[in-house]
Amino acid sequence: MNIAAEPTELPPLRDVIARHGLDARRSLGQHFLLDGNLIGRIVRQAGDLAGRHVVEVGPGPGGLTRGLLASEASDVVAVEIDQRAVGAINELALSAGGRLRVIEADALGTDLATLVPAPRQIIANLPYNIGSPLLVGWLRQAALWERFTLMFQEEVAERICAAPGSDAYGRLSVLVQWICTAELRLRIPAAAFVPPPKVVSAVISLTPRPVQPSAAAFAAMERVTAAAFGQRRKMLRGALKSLGGEALLAAAGIDGVRRAETLSIAEFVRLTEAHMAMAA
Repeated sequence: MNIAAEPTELPPLRDVIARHGLDARRSLGQHFLLDGNLIGRIVRQAGDLAGRHVVEVGPGPGGLTRGLLASEASDVVAVEIDQRAVGAINELALSAGGRLRVIEADALGTDLATLVPAPRQIIANLPYNIGSPLLVGWLRQAALWERFTLMFQEEVAERICAAPGSDAYGRLSVLVQWICTAELRLRIPAAAFVPPPKVVSAVISLTPRPVQPSAAAFAAMERVTAAAFGQRRKMLRGALKSLGGEALLAAAGIDGVRRAETLSIAEFVRLTEAHMAMAA
């Protein structure tokens, strides 16, 4: 994918931040990425955006937004809760030839799929404080999305992509990898941000699988993984006691002395199917 050169008439992002009083607020999980080269690399992780309709969450002063507009994406919808940033992105929209629309809203309470037609993608540097809840909500409707290209704290990104048996493997790993193929693509140093966070960040690419579970199955998987990983030190026969314990494990063909972090995604699917059958 070719990223077009950024229009020369756009003011430097640092000037935009100063003019709109966009000091990053910890309460909003804000850390702004201003490096155009890094932004271009992030956008390229989304693949060919020609004909795609992109939603960006938390654009801040518009660094990533500029990169998206410089791509071949059909259009971009920026969802922002911070009124200061809304003003900055609205300025950018004036020079975007109708390709940028700004929605002032809380992304946690917004059905993003209704904002753009298919094929649609989400590409975002997510606010650290709400990144995981946002992702779980999007997984519930993953069939509506072509791809998610998302930046998280490195620790969260590694947890999302973790393999069974690793220390990072947990509930989020299972939910994401059941719904999508997950790949950690880039690590971004703290020094690249203004202000620099205390952690390294990472960009992941999530591609929804061709066949998606029903809403009921997703809810059941959430219950099973919450119980299984709720007390990681416990054997499964104890951790899953509230869901049927030994009977559930026997129905799924899983040894009760195992612990949650040793189970594959396929084994969690078996547990979920057994749980749904027992609850029917």
